[in-house]
Amino acid sequence: MTTAEPTSTQVIPTVDSAVPVQEPAPAAPAPPAPQTPQAPLAELEARDISCWFGDRLVLDRVSLTMPAGGITALIGPSGCGKSTFLRTLNRMHELVPSAKLSGEVLLDGEDIYAAEKKLTDARRDIGMVFQKPNPFPAMSIRDNVLAGLKLTGKRANRSEKDDLVEHCLKLGGLWNEVKDRLDAPGGGLSGGQQQRLCIARSMAIKPRVLLMDEPCSALDPTSTRVIEETMKYLAEEVTIVIVTHNMQQAARVSDQCAFFLASQGTPGVIVEHGDTVAMFQNPQDERTSDYVNGRFG
Repeated sequence: MTTAEPTSTQVIPTVDSAVPVQEPAPAAPAPPAPQTPQAPLAELEARDISCWFGDRLVLDRVSLTMPAGGITALIGPSGCGKSTFLRTLNRMHELVPSAKLSGEVLLDGEDIYAAEKKLTDARRDIGMVFQKPNPFPAMSIRDNVLAGLKLTGKRANRSEKDDLVEHCLKLGGLWNEVKDRLDAPGGGLSGGQQQRLCIARSMAIKPRVLLMDEPCSALDPTSTRVIEETMKYLAEEVTIVIVTHNMQQAARVSDQCAFFLASQGTPGVIVEHGDTVAMFQNPQDERTSDYVNGRFG
């Protein structure tokens, strides 16, 4: 009995079809003030990644380099393995029962799956923002941002915590909207604000890579715009890899794209990857051209 890939096959609404919600239009985020020095920007490289769920092969020998300080967009129709590939990049794939993997994921040349590497190190260095915002609803906005410090055992005094909260909320493009109510519950924010709070929380532990799995799919156009602008600021501090079904979003925010495709009965592969402008204006594979121009998917 095969196990279905744990990614939704339903059509994900793009920014053009999202239903607007009542939310004050936030201002575009301003670059945050410099804080403590960030670790050097990291290159992430996947080599010959194959993934299984039980006996079902869902990705077949996928290789991709995600440049340091760049935004890489993973595009392709539902069910082609984009989210599965994204989860391999910080060892979340292995949490799925019956999941198997072969290949290497190199962070600055070191394999995060090597026997001597700790799982917690991979999760600290490579953060994740999910499709559905998941703040801790009973925690305050401040405590949501600081939650990662407790999980990683990092110590900080009150002044350092205050500076970190401000810095990360600015990175998330949320500071101006919540600076006067940091003790309010995080669950009381709107959907778009909750997603930006999750971005701020991810940045608090200073990851070197940030993975984003359809972070705007459930948001209105205004919130989507702010998160896209936020990504550009974040790319100054982290390497970003984003899964998106929205071709306009991929064209707006990414430096390079990788087009995934799976035919019926065959596993997902990368058909083409490279500079985003070139991928959209002069794709080398006819299937890529068909997909980015909306002829299927």
